[in-house]
Amino acid sequence: MLSRDEVRDLLADIESDRTERTVSLDNTDKFARAICAFANDMPNHREPGYLFVGANDAGQVVGAAITDQLLQNLASIRDQGQILPPPAMTVQKVQLDAGAVAVVEVMPSDLPPVRYKGRVCIRVGPRRAYATEQEERILSERRSTLVVTFDGQALPGSGKADLSMRLFEEYRSQALPADVIEANHRTDEEALAALRFLDLANGRATVAGVLMFGTNPRYFLPGAYVQFLKFPGSDMDVTPDDQAEVSGDLASIIRLLHDKIRAYNRTSMEP
Repeated sequence: MLSRDEVRDLLADIESDRTERTVSLDNTDKFARAICAFANDMPNHREPGYLFVGANDAGQVVGAAITDQLLQNLASIRDQGQILPPPAMTVQKVQLDAGAVAVVEVMPSDLPPVRYKGRVCIRVGPRRAYATEQEERILSERRSTLVVTFDGQALPGSGKADLSMRLFEEYRSQALPADVIEANHRTDEEALAALRFLDLANGRATVAGVLMFGTNPRYFLPGAYVQFLKFPGSDMDVTPDDQAEVSGDLASIIRLLHDKIRAYNRTSMEP
């Protein structure tokens, strides 16, 4: 929730593309277009946008009656099915010296473009507009980078210390040309992040990083192992002759499985 001082500062910044003000208390269409534009975050601030109801374009509070019904109406815009995908937003009433304002805080969407009645609203500087074809393409491309696949998700409680840099260096030396590695001048963290094995934003190892180079993958991913079974015949409903849970980093798993399979693939010496 915003403090009174934060609300004053945002109201005063009339050139900001993260704020919009309106004196109307019942223009739901205008409210929804503003919310849609903030959710799309065309400037890519990755910060919330704010709609102030009860303030004019000069940032002055007009002393409008901010009732509970108005706050409920603003909050219900998210659930009416006309803004898709639904935005993440909060609504609050803030009492200032000159009067009260309703503040709608809208978080940038991870699934742009967001549409209101089928159209994509965006912020262009301090004004609102409909997105062009090129702008919609930019938002669509941003969506593919924001939606993280399972292997790229950061694991809570993990970090660089849970990854074997020796294994990573062996992998990198084979995956990338030597001159590219030398020219990058990256730190270990930046090198891991460049290949999506570490999330630089929070310093956590990703699922791919732990599976590839983890010192103890099953601590973070209990199912990260291969079950090996050797049966005495072709039926699988009998007691196995041998079994093993093969775990560790990916290279170790492949090597151990290879050794197991070779041990049972005997070569007959009989003619």
